[in-house]
Amino acid sequence: MTYVRSTFRHPALPKNELGYTVDYYEGSLSTLCAGCGHDSINAAIVQACWEMNIEPHKVAKLSGIGCSSKSPAYFLSNSHGFNSVHGRMPSVATGANLANKDLVYFGVSGDGDTASIGMGQFVHVVRRNLNMVYLVMNNGCYGLTKGQDSATADAGSKSKAGSVNLFEAIDLSSLAIELGATFVGQSFSGDKEQLVPLLKAAMKHKGFAFLNVISPCVTFNNNAGSTKSYDYVREHVEVTSTVDFVPMMREITTTYEAGSINDLVMHDGTTIRLHKLAKDWDPFDRMSAAGAMQKAKSSGEILTGLLYIDRESTPLHEMINVSERPLNSMSATELCPGSSALEKLNASLR
Repeated sequence: MTYVRSTFRHPALPKNELGYTVDYYEGSLSTLCAGCGHDSINAAIVQACWEMNIEPHKVAKLSGIGCSSKSPAYFLSNSHGFNSVHGRMPSVATGANLANKDLVYFGVSGDGDTASIGMGQFVHVVRRNLNMVYLVMNNGCYGLTKGQDSATADAGSKSKAGSVNLFEAIDLSSLAIELGATFVGQSFSGDKEQLVPLLKAAMKHKGFAFLNVISPCVTFNNNAGSTKSYDYVREHVEVTSTVDFVPMMREITTTYEAGSINDLVMHDGTTIRLHKLAKDWDPFDRMSAAGAMQKAKSSGEILTGLLYIDRESTPLHEMINVSERPLNSMSATELCPGSSALEKLNASLR
């Protein structure tokens, strides 16, 4: 068996505005199980970055440990990448982001990597509003260690071995909203039409963008009784809205019925267009979004789409007044002005 991807591509493949075909945004051939939802998410990331004309070398992808954390190897092979310690990806992402804020940061994690060993790290990267996309590939089990229930497995959910989970699930999207995340979306790996525009909007958001994507484990958690299986998710999805992402300077041609549209112009001129479907929900109101999540949970539904966005988001670099120039472009003299400057600063605090 080989894991080498074929280099043949159809000569008529379309190119984006940078002159690249979509294969330039691909990575290594996946070694995940055939049919794994994670591979569908990877394909959506490839599609989103290609359509947005993002140069791969301007992307930094970081991960922890787990099936999901292997995924950065399978997209954007021409970008920067770092596979960190289990649950510690947010610390590495924070350090890299503070050193060079000009990159697009993609943090890829799983339900174990985030909701268990990495929970403390997750909490703090949310509240600091680090400018990054934090994507959780959520399958409700530990695929690398033979399918034990993870912290996001729903109470009453049945494993492949037949055991029933006794404990309440950690709802990462609701938690992110409560902690102050400025962009929260939820989707399903099998819904590329929804996931691609969500990824585009998340990458353009000025601040912390959290995406929780239900991604069924075909080997250990796709059985009858599992609430993370393909069949269950398809039967219980409730979509908040149809999402369109409109790049800057491109004509908006999509139309909907009057009164059902929310156009959100982002800081760089791009637009998120929401065609609202769910009732009694406001994506610009944190309490409304949290209430919609709880209502869906109580009725056994999985709410997907753009759940919440803060239109006045202030990312970490602006909060702590970091230099406009990336720190990694500065000399040692600029970064360390000397003992006299330190003494002057200390004196001002006495």
